[in-house]
Amino acid sequence: MARVTVEDCVQKVPNRFELVMLASQRAREISAGAKETVDRDNDKNPVIALREIAEETIDLDHLRESLIRSLQRHLPFDDVEEEEEPDVAALQSAMAETMGAAALAVNVGRQEDDEDAGEVEGEEVDEDVDLNATAAETDEEV
Repeated sequence: MARVTVEDCVQKVPNRFELVMLASQRAREISAGAKETVDRDNDKNPVIALREIAEETIDLDHLRESLIRSLQRHLPFDDVEEEEEPDVAALQSAMAETMGAAALAVNVGRQEDDEDAGEVEGEEVDEDVDLNATAAETDEEV
């Protein structure tokens, strides 16, 4: 078994940094179950990847594309479908309905509280009394 050297691979991929990235991507692919294109010879995945690059048994362009796809975090802009603008009138009416239902529930709760507060030992308080008018009358008397 001939040992692979970096010089063998640099002839195929001139940039050493790109070589490291491509070899590591190929090693990950082999670890994930991709078929090896050279004999294993009891070598580890990074060595197999370097041997495949040196012997040109894999397509480097395909490996570059695979590397780019694995590093992407977002979809390219061209592939994203345009979202329709929301119907503002429909959103406003839905909010009004929701807020109206919430306000109605609050008012019903207040009415129940007022009715409970109005009962004093079995007597009901007259709900038609205007508290502002009563307060004004009290100020005049003083």
